Amino acid sequence: MCGIVGQFNFGGTADPGIAARDRARVLAMRDSLLHRGPDDAGLWQSPDGRVALGHRRLAIVDLSPAGHQPMSNEDGSVWITFNGEIYNHAELRKTLRLDDRHQFRSRSDTEVIVHLYEERQLGVVEAIDGMFAFGLWDASRRRLVLARDRMGKKPLYYTVAAGRLLFASEIKALLGHPDVARRLDVVALNEYLTFSNVPEPRTMFEGIRKLPAGHTLICDQHGAITIERYWSPLDGPAWTAPANRGEAVERVRDLVKQAVQKRLMADVPVGAFLSGGVDSSTNVALMSRLVSTPLQTFTVEFTGFGPAENFHDVPYARQVASMFGCRHTEVQITAAEALAYLPQMVQEQDEPLGDPACLPMHFVSRAAHQAGLKVVLVGEGSDEVFCGYPDFASLYKTFTGRWSLLKRMPQVMRRAVKRGAELAGVPAGRVDVLRRAAEDEPLYMGLDVVFFDWEKAQLYTPAGRAAMPRKAADTVAAYYREIAERRPSADFSQQMSYVELRNRLPELLLMRVDKFSMAHSLEARAPFLDHQLASYALSLPAALKMDGTRTKAVLKDAAHEWLPTDVVERTKQGFRVPLPAWLRGELAPWAEDVLRRSPLHKLGLFDEAHIFELWRRHREGEADHSFDLWCLINLSGWYEHWFAA
Repeated sequence: MCGIVGQFNFGGTADPGIAARDRARVLAMRDSLLHRGPDDAGLWQSPDGRVALGHRRLAIVDLSPAGHQPMSNEDGSVWITFNGEIYNHAELRKTLRLDDRHQFRSRSDTEVIVHLYEERQLGVVEAIDGMFAFGLWDASRRRLVLARDRMGKKPLYYTVAAGRLLFASEIKALLGHPDVARRLDVVALNEYLTFSNVPEPRTMFEGIRKLPAGHTLICDQHGAITIERYWSPLDGPAWTAPANRGEAVERVRDLVKQAVQKRLMADVPVGAFLSGGVDSSTNVALMSRLVSTPLQTFTVEFTGFGPAENFHDVPYARQVASMFGCRHTEVQITAAEALAYLPQMVQEQDEPLGDPACLPMHFVSRAAHQAGLKVVLVGEGSDEVFCGYPDFASLYKTFTGRWSLLKRMPQVMRRAVKRGAELAGVPAGRVDVLRRAAEDEPLYMGLDVVFFDWEKAQLYTPAGRAAMPRKAADTVAAYYREIAERRPSADFSQQMSYVELRNRLPELLLMRVDKFSMAHSLEARAPFLDHQLASYALSLPAALKMDGTRTKAVLKDAAHEWLPTDVVERTKQGFRVPLPAWLRGELAPWAEDVLRRSPLHKLGLFDEAHIFELWRRHREGEADHSFDLWCLINLSGWYEHWFAA
């Protein structure tokens, strides 16, 4: 796991002075990512000075100097800077047709990619199995190749400035380049205030883009850029329902075991984040069977809250850790510690990530790093592919019931029903479902929606509304069109999962995991996002994943082989934060100050009176607006750091 940066000057021949300047700038970009790779650093520049690749190394596989990057083939015609892990590199190494001209000089997975590219060119991304982002210079074809892994576990950003394509693992590295301007992307701002993240390919910085998951980018010698998708969760054979439930359970069981075993590939110890829920507990149960020393596990606890608040994973995690003989660490987080960390958070996340679980991710990652670990397994992805969220079950019931009845009505009748509900004082959430049916918008927009488009009529000023050129709902509509075209028989549970896999999972949850683990030089691996497991889980119909209110049914049935019933079947909690209470208590003075003095107000986009009405209602206990306020506070702190500091 590493930090990568690079540039390709396609704007003209670089003279020695320009080449020296470019080298210095890429070197500075590289060193801004020290946290991603404290073990080693490298920089390579092409003989003509037009290409420069930088690398910060976190040594996990082949700890020797032979794993130094950037890395090349024997004749220097292919150079790579690589971030990630390739779990099948040993198997791929055996398939390569090596001769006197091609010999391995290391045990690293990076070198496998180099030689595999020589044989298959862009087909390399279809052969490798893992999490990755890389930049590769092909001198014979005069092209730069960027690639991001199938599920989007590793981020990769790029921009074009002053005749150069620049790329990096984090936005902050690009912003350190003097030719990269800092401008707010108002379309991205609008999308963030719907989804609590910015969907690819945009970022909050105008002109800086994210390479989408499962895509490659090629920049030729003239600066022409081609972006293509090489993998989708919808790929593979026809979605045929298993002959029986037992067949699906056995297949899931096998795929989960394989996914965990793959992710133990390392020349350093591997630990685990443990909440005591079925996902992280499954990781620990399977890991404990495969390692020879006691496993190190970590969980978080928010202090100052009783059992009624339901923020305590510690007893469940402690039970599982004891069961498997783990060396267990419990990380306690106070409101004061969270408050002290928040200014640093906006710098580490690059752009606002509305998930409050960024806070516990920071503290648990720090604890793992302090314990001497470089690699941990995490439970992310299970809920998205196995329909583990309680909202999935309730929305599926709505979709197959009232929603289907509404959608069969003429639009004029749907609009009349919606208007009647408004006049009758029906709760706002139910009115919004009727509104979406009336306006042919999707029922499911994604989890963690902050403000629906209609709510922004109050959030924005007239100038703000005029500045937003598109509806956020249009982004989701594109995902539904994709699955309708590729998998027309998909049920609503599969549609919801696909929406999650296209946006919230890679651009919020996995960004959160990457940014806050790598801030502590820690690599996080997610077995439930093994692409073979995720594709199979997505193909399963709702009946196998949701049994009434019992979610993740097929996974839980599989996990009974490894875990006791009280662990497998316990109520889902998730990575929750006591934000409602904090924003009425210890964090309230700070939060109000951030909102009131935010330089965002100078843009004239937001109705300050509406924001402070949300704040008043929350502080006085009339409503829980903690998530909405957190996203606005996060946005304000981010904007102040990057634009007004």
